[in-house]
Amino acid sequence: MTHPNILFVGMDVHKESIEIALAEGANQEVRRYGKIGGTRDAMRKTLAKLASLGKTLHFCYEAGPCGYELYRYLVSEGHDCWVVAPSLIPKKPGDKVKTDKRDARQLARLFRAGELTPVYVPDREDEAIRDLSRAREDAMLVQKAARQRLKSFLLRHDIRYQGKTAWTEAHLRWLADDVHCPSPAQQIVFQEYVNTVTEGQQRLIRLNEQIEVFVKQWRLYPVVEALMSLRGVRMVVAVTVVSELGDLSRFDNPKQLMSFLGLTPSEYSSGSRQRRGRITKTGNGHVRRILIEAAWCYRYPAKVSPQIQKRQQDLPLAIRDIAWRAQLRLSQRYLHMQRKGKPHNVTVVALARELSGFMWAIANEVKCPR
Repeated sequence: MTHPNILFVGMDVHKESIEIALAEGANQEVRRYGKIGGTRDAMRKTLAKLASLGKTLHFCYEAGPCGYELYRYLVSEGHDCWVVAPSLIPKKPGDKVKTDKRDARQLARLFRAGELTPVYVPDREDEAIRDLSRAREDAMLVQKAARQRLKSFLLRHDIRYQGKTAWTEAHLRWLADDVHCPSPAQQIVFQEYVNTVTEGQQRLIRLNEQIEVFVKQWRLYPVVEALMSLRGVRMVVAVTVVSELGDLSRFDNPKQLMSFLGLTPSEYSSGSRQRRGRITKTGNGHVRRILIEAAWCYRYPAKVSPQIQKRQQDLPLAIRDIAWRAQLRLSQRYLHMQRKGKPHNVTVVALARELSGFMWAIANEVKCPR
C-alpha cells in the first residue's frame, strides 16, 4: 500500500473531536493535519479540503463507541475506509505514552504499511437486528440482577422458600401470598423488588416478541432458520450468532471462525516446549457466551426431539444431516472428555468451539440475498 497517489488518513475518533494525521509515500514523514469537531459538518469540510489535494483518500479509525456512521458517510462519498480492530494494532512494548496525536499518526503509519486489520462492518439492517438482540441481553441481565436483589432481601430477614426451584409458578404464588415482612416499611421494599422483577420479565417478553417479528423480515432469516436445526439453538441463540457475525460463510474455514470467537486455546510454545492455556477470549463475547450456553444441551444422548423435528421440517436434507452429525459428534465428545476427568466447564467450552464449526457448515449450505 505504497502507491504514490494515495493519501492515508489516520483518525483518532472521539465524541466531540477527531484528530487527523496524514501519510503519503513510503519514505515521507507522517504529518499531523489537526483536530476537527466530531460533527458531520466538520468532517464534510475537512473531506473537501483533503479531496482538493488531488489524491486518492484512504481513511481508517479504530472501532469504538462512536459506531460505524463515520465509515458509512465516507464510503457514501466514494472513499475507501477501514474500521480497524484496536486489539490487533501493533504496539511497541516500551511505548508508554498515549495521546490523540500519537494515536492518529500511528494509525496513518500502520495503514500505509499494511499492518492493520479491518473489522466486519454490518449493514444498517443487520445492525438494527443486532441492537435488538443486545437490548434483549441487557434486559436479561437487568432481570437477573433484580431477582438477586429480591432473594438477598428475603435472606437477610430469614424468609426462605421451601420449594425446589425458584421463579416457577409455585414460587411466584409464594411471593404473592405467603411473604410477610416484619414492618410496613420493609413490606413496601419487598413489593418494589417484586415489581422490578415483574417489569423485567414483561420487558423480556416484549423484546422476544419483537425479535420474532423483525427477524422474519430480515435478509439473513434463512440462515437463522437453518441454524435452529441444531440442538440447543433456538431463535435467541441463532439471532445472536447471525446478528453479531453476519454471514458466517464470509469466514474461509471453521478454524478461522473459532479463532475469531476466542474459543481456541492460547499457546506459548518455544523450541521443543509446547504450552497451551485457556481460551483466548478474543473477538465477540456475546456470541461466545451464547454458544457456551447452547453447548450444555449436548451433555445428553443424541436424540431428535419433537421440537427439533418441527424446526427442521422445511429444511433441506443436507442441513438436517449436518445437525444430526453435530448431535452425534458433540454428545460423544462430551462423554469422552468426562471419562478422561475433564472439568464440566472445560468440556462445554470445547463443545461450543466445535458447535461453531457446525454452524459454519450449515451457513455455507444457505444462499442469502446480498
